Amino acid sequence: MRYLPKSPADRQAMLKAIGASSIDELFAPIPGEYRLNRDLKVPRQMAESEIVDWFRERSRENGENHASFLGAGAYNHYRPVIIDSLISRGEFLTAYTPYQAEISQGTLQSIFEFQTMICELTGMEVANASMYDGSTAAAEAVMMAVRLTGRRSVAVARSVHPEFREVLATYAFHQGMPLTTVPFTGDGRLDPKSVEGAITGGTACLLIQSPNFFGSLEEVEALAEIAHRKGAMLVVSIAEAV
Repeated sequence: MRYLPKSPADRQAMLKAIGASSIDELFAPIPGEYRLNRDLKVPRQMAESEIVDWFRERSRENGENHASFLGAGAYNHYRPVIIDSLISRGEFLTAYTPYQAEISQGTLQSIFEFQTMICELTGMEVANASMYDGSTAAAEAVMMAVRLTGRRSVAVARSVHPEFREVLATYAFHQGMPLTTVPFTGDGRLDPKSVEGAITGGTACLLIQSPNFFGSLEEVEALAEIAHRKGAMLVVSIAEAV
């Protein structure tokens, strides 16, 4: 039985077909104390933001003011569920690999839109989004800075994801690019004074990540001013939160 017909005539027809004289007789095998004799208290529908707030309140009942030590890209972030619907549209999604450009126009379109958005948000001249992952994108951007400036060494923030730095170290070893690591402060961000000392006349660029490995936002504008004043470029790795 999937449902109870709403009209009295349909209910009676159903009861007659199964050999029951009434609804009470139909449910007689169920003990009275387990029967629901009132309407369900179903609340009104909720908007997505209200649902998020509701679950956030429930989570506070389990552990209020507890810090998350996941790190490594697992930051608190909000992504509307509509995003999943948007990226599945034909303008942005193609069921093939990105290196087949002639039949993956959707991938090219999404890359273009993302690069444009990042440039508008950050004020940067170039944004690279055509790599498979952030580590290789960061390494390619660094090598581009080396080619453009004619300098060989690179300053790398220690607050950049360690896996990104490992990939860059592999690239740098075979490219003959000396790497200088810039330490971070107690709040997990770069110290501008350390950046001043790390960038020399032979430094092609400063590589930072924002939000960085600890989820902190770097002072990008101040760091860019230091790098540019010394003739170096600023490379910012913007990794998606997990």
